[in-house]
Amino acid sequence: MTVGILKEDAVIERRVALTPAGAQTLVSAGHQVYIQHEAGLQTLFPDDEYEKAGAVINYTSQEIINRSEIILKISPPNDFELALMSKGQALLSFLHLAVSNRKTIGTLLDRQVTSIAYELVEDSKRDLSVLQVMSEIAGQLSIQLAGHHLQAREGGRGILLGNIPGVAPASVVILGAGTVGTTAARVALGLGAQVTVLDRDLSRLRDLHNTFPVVNSALATAYNVSKAIQHADAVIGAVLLKGERAPHLVTESMVRNMKIGSVIVDVSIDQGGCVETSRPTSLEEPVYIRHGVVHYCVPNMTATVPRTSSVGLTNAVLPYLQDLTTRGIQDALQTSPGLAVGVCTYNGSCTNEAIARIFDLKPKKLSLLLGSNLQTLRN
Repeated sequence: MTVGILKEDAVIERRVALTPAGAQTLVSAGHQVYIQHEAGLQTLFPDDEYEKAGAVINYTSQEIINRSEIILKISPPNDFELALMSKGQALLSFLHLAVSNRKTIGTLLDRQVTSIAYELVEDSKRDLSVLQVMSEIAGQLSIQLAGHHLQAREGGRGILLGNIPGVAPASVVILGAGTVGTTAARVALGLGAQVTVLDRDLSRLRDLHNTFPVVNSALATAYNVSKAIQHADAVIGAVLLKGERAPHLVTESMVRNMKIGSVIVDVSIDQGGCVETSRPTSLEEPVYIRHGVVHYCVPNMTATVPRTSSVGLTNAVLPYLQDLTTRGIQDALQTSPGLAVGVCTYNGSCTNEAIARIFDLKPKKLSLLLGSNLQTLRN
C-alpha cells in the first residue's frame, strides 16, 4: 500500500507523523512511503534520513494526498487538505472532532474518507494506546511548564514548585486521575510539591493513593474543587471524556478566587478545556493572564518536545499501520476492535455516537457498514 506523511504547519505543530525508523519498517514490508519535503525538519529528522529509509520526498501536500491510500497527520487536516481527499482513502490523525467545526466532519463525510482519530484508538485492554503516550509526555510537561510560569519574570508568584528548609512547598492541584494526572502527580511529588488530586471516579483515586500514599485526594465535586484551587499555586487540568468535550470543573468565579500569580495548565484544552476561562493558545504565544491567574492552554503542548513526541507516537501507531497496510483498510478494521473504535467516519457515514450527537447526525454502526458479524467489533 501507499502511505503519505503530510507536513505540519510549524507555527502550530512541530511533530512529524512518522519517524524515519517507522518509514523504514513499512518500506521493508514492501509498501511505498511518501513524505512531504521538510516534514521532519522541526524534529531534526532531515529529508535525507527519510530517503535512506526508503521513503520518497514529495514537495506539496497535493502530491502526497493524490498518491496515498493512507494519509498520516498529527494536527487535524485543514480545509485545503480535506478538499483533496477522496473515497477509499484513510486519514489517521488527532482529529478532536468534538471541538471542531461542522465543516470538518461534513467534508470527511462528503469525501467518503475513512477517518481514524488517534485519541480514540484502543489496545486490547481498552486503554487509549496512542493518546496514552502523549498523555505521559503531557503529564510531565504540565509540571515543568507550571514551574516555569510560576517564576516572577513569567507573571507567576515567584515561587519554586518544590521546597527548601524553612520554606513551604508549592501547592499543586490536579483535576483528573488518569494518565496525565497520575504522571503529573509523580513529577510534582518528585520536585517536593504538595499535591492534591481530584477525580469523579473513586476507584481511580484509590489506585492513585495506593501508588502515591502522600498525595491528598478528593472527589471532584464543585465544593471540593472550589476549596482546593483557592489555595493552589498551580492547577493542572487533566480531565478527559472519550470523544467528548471536557466539562468545566472550574468556573470563572472559582478562578477569581485563586491566588494572584498562580498558574493554570489546562491540558484538557484539546477537548475544549476543563476551566471556564481557558481558551486555546499557541506554541508561540502560550499564555495569557485572566483575573490575575496565568493560563497556559496550548492544545498540542507535547509539540514543545517534538522529537520525543514523534518517536513515542511512531512507537504507538506503527502496529496499527502495519495491520492496515498488510490487511488493507477494510479487513484491518474488521479484525482489530481497538483500531475500529477510533473510526469517526466511514463511507459517508458518522460511526461515532458522541460526535454524531454533537453535530445532530444519525450515527451508523461500523460493523454494519463493514458487513461484519464479529462480536469483538465494538463500534
